[in-house]
Amino acid sequence: MSTYLFYDLETTGLNRAFDQVLQFAAIKTDMSFNEIDRHEIRIRLRPDVIISPHAIITHRIPIHDAASGIPEFEATQQIHALLNEPGTISLGYNSLGFDDEFLRFSFHRNLLPPYTHQYSNGCRRMDILPITVIYKLYNRDILTWPDNNGKPSLKLEDLSAANNLASGRSHDAMTDVEATRELARKLQNSHKMWDYLAESFIKNVDQKRVNQLPVSFQTGEGIHRLGLMTGSEFGAKLGYQVPVLSIGNSIPYANQSLWLRTDLPELKTAESENISDTTWVIRKKYGEPGIILPPLERYWKCIDKERRQCAEENLEWLKSNPDMLQRIISYHREFRYPFIPDIDADAALYQAGFLPREAEVLCRKFHLSSNGEKAELIASFPTHETRILAGRVIARNYPEYASNNIQTKFSHYMKCINPENPDDAIIDYRGEKRRTPSSALADIDQLKKSSELGPKLDNEQIELIKDLEQYIIKKFRK
Repeated sequence: MSTYLFYDLETTGLNRAFDQVLQFAAIKTDMSFNEIDRHEIRIRLRPDVIISPHAIITHRIPIHDAASGIPEFEATQQIHALLNEPGTISLGYNSLGFDDEFLRFSFHRNLLPPYTHQYSNGCRRMDILPITVIYKLYNRDILTWPDNNGKPSLKLEDLSAANNLASGRSHDAMTDVEATRELARKLQNSHKMWDYLAESFIKNVDQKRVNQLPVSFQTGEGIHRLGLMTGSEFGAKLGYQVPVLSIGNSIPYANQSLWLRTDLPELKTAESENISDTTWVIRKKYGEPGIILPPLERYWKCIDKERRQCAEENLEWLKSNPDMLQRIISYHREFRYPFIPDIDADAALYQAGFLPREAEVLCRKFHLSSNGEKAELIASFPTHETRILAGRVIARNYPEYASNNIQTKFSHYMKCINPENPDDAIIDYRGEKRRTPSSALADIDQLKKSSELGPKLDNEQIELIKDLEQYIIKKFRK
């Protein structure tokens, strides 16, 4: 029997590879959202993680509270077990836009299978945010839709306040989980619409619906179908949706279907030398956002007249310039994400690929071993990355069991996260720099200055960043 697991995270920041979960909350329900069980896990701050000042003034978890809780390794095991319980549909608000990938890197860092909750034992995922977007567009009467300073808002905290979804402070993980469940309950009152959108997160259903979209035209690259891609990332100004044309699948990433936006005026200026600047392609995995609707008039009417005209002209231009279309398709189909040389093991999830069978077996043995036995297993791992990750598990969570070799390597790593030169900061799989003590202190200074000039931080927030500042200076300043 399938069950929902509504969950939410509060984290030390936004970097999936280097930040960590501080608070995990979840409510397990039946398919009618009746509560079966709930879980709340508070995770101890790792010695190598610097909390983002912006994160701490948002979730308001004091640094002294972050220093308590259970070790990340044990917490991640518990979370992994919850998401992988047979028949579990894990979901949240923008969970596929942030939380799911954040957990994926947490699983990777702690030597757990990062993808099994997506497909194994009847498990799969959903996301309430893209469903909410479509209700806002086509079934507005079901909710009160908030404005934030005169602008439409899809923030969970604003939806919760406008619709009395949950009491308690927003950005507390359990409060946000309760709000998300109640939001889903209200949306499900429109049963037919809810069922249709919920099925959009089933891979084969989503793919079948895409294959039923009308054919705009055909080239040597195949059939090109027309649809409307919806998503909060397109913003209220664009009505949260854009017209798109299918142009095939990525070659290096076969699970990505490619969709060319047709409402951009610069598309008609595309030449071989400027394809990356004049074309916008959305990479979609089936069963994941964005949700694609057929280009029926009842949906098209939400696209303003100017963009509709632009899309129609661009389609004609593409048909009249098959050679240029071929170059656009080839560019995006062959595109590869930049290779990061010597990428840090924490960030190597996508670049390293799937573990060999031998490493998977050793990871399971590592998890079942005592802390003392874990250190002895490290040398047996067949890949460089897993040996590093296993050593860091011990150094971060159980330093009393760390051998001299593990301590030496972790001390070197701690120096790398606190470089003399900010340009030497470790980078992640996207080339973004890891937060350093210096950059966090600079952010604190900026927050203090901006508070003096504009909207002020409240007293609690001021104390939070003061305590964080003292923690960083004491622990990391040389």
